Amino acid sequence: MRNLILVAFVEPVADGLVFPRSEWPLHITLVRFDADASAGADPAAALAAAADATARAALGATLLIGEDAGFGRGGSVPVSLVEPDPALQALHEDLVRAVEDLDGRILTPHHTLSGYRPHVSHRGAGPEVKRLHPGDAVVLDRIALVDMAPDGDRTIRRILRLWSLPDSS
Repeated sequence: MRNLILVAFVEPVADGLVFPRSEWPLHITLVRFDADASAGADPAAALAAAADATARAALGATLLIGEDAGFGRGGSVPVSLVEPDPALQALHEDLVRAVEDLDGRILTPHHTLSGYRPHVSHRGAGPEVKRLHPGDAVVLDRIALVDMAPDGDRTIRRILRLWSLPDSS
């Protein structure tokens, strides 16, 4: 199985970027899934092709950051919620369908479709924390397919495909 994730980055990134799993650029998770790589075909390439029109159509939407919340066990993961947005919800739902059409296994099905709660996790702590604040507006200008364990290495992540607006690199 190949562990992949589709995200919308809210920080600058480049196609092919490799980063430590502890140093994710700020992002909104769109859908996380496993894809069967044993059949010989590259599931990442198939998903990138299936998601292409959907990702391109979503670029340019403006999203509003809402209140802070705590996710995870006991609310221990600080996040900034993204206000409900029809364009973001449609993007999420279209990508979920693309994953399902390719027989991908969504890892958190209760956090998809009607259970989808888009957010941006804070990174770091104290005065060095990277985060968004209530009222911030972000443009959906970087959507990416990321390999969660490139070449089997679970300590790093690699951007496999980046859809972006021309001036957002």
